[in-house]
Parts: sequence; C-alpha cells; structure tokens
Amino acid sequence: MEGWRQKKRPESLEKRFEFKSYEKNRDFLDALGDFCEKVNRFPDISFGKTYANITIRPLENNEKEEISKDDHDFASKIDFLNKQQEN
Repeated sequence: MEGWRQKKRPESLEKRFEFKSYEKNRDFLDALGDFCEKVNRFPDISFGKTYANITIRPLENNEKEEISKDDHDFASKIDFLNKQQEN
C-alpha cells in the first residue's frame, strides 16, 4: 500500500495518483469505475487532467468507524488496478 496515508479525523485512507496524460488518467478512472461496480464499493474520487485523488472511508457496517483490514485490502486492489493500467 505504497503512498496511502491514513487519517484519523475522519478515519480514511487517501492517495493521489499521478498520470502522464489525460488519456492515462481516464483509462484508470474507467477501470476503477468498472471495478467498483463489480465489488459494490465506492471510494470518494476527485480528479483533474492528470491526477486522481482517492479517499476510502470505513465500510458502513464497521461499528467503530475505523479503517479495517478490508479497507486496506480495497486500497491494495486499487493499487494493483493502477499497475495493470500502466502496462
């Protein structure tokens, strides 16, 4: 989970993904959208021409509202998706 920052207030994981072009960014966002639909989990996303900021908040059924192993796993899968888009 390289590059992810864990914040305490509110609990979240955040990462900024940088791309060499708008097209690369768009490819990543399209793949991320498909992946999120498949797993039915949706992070907060903000983006510009060559970057995307992803924020993962604790799952809704997490009573303590703390970042869990499932949240870290989700972040790792997003990293893997990004690496696939680079190739």
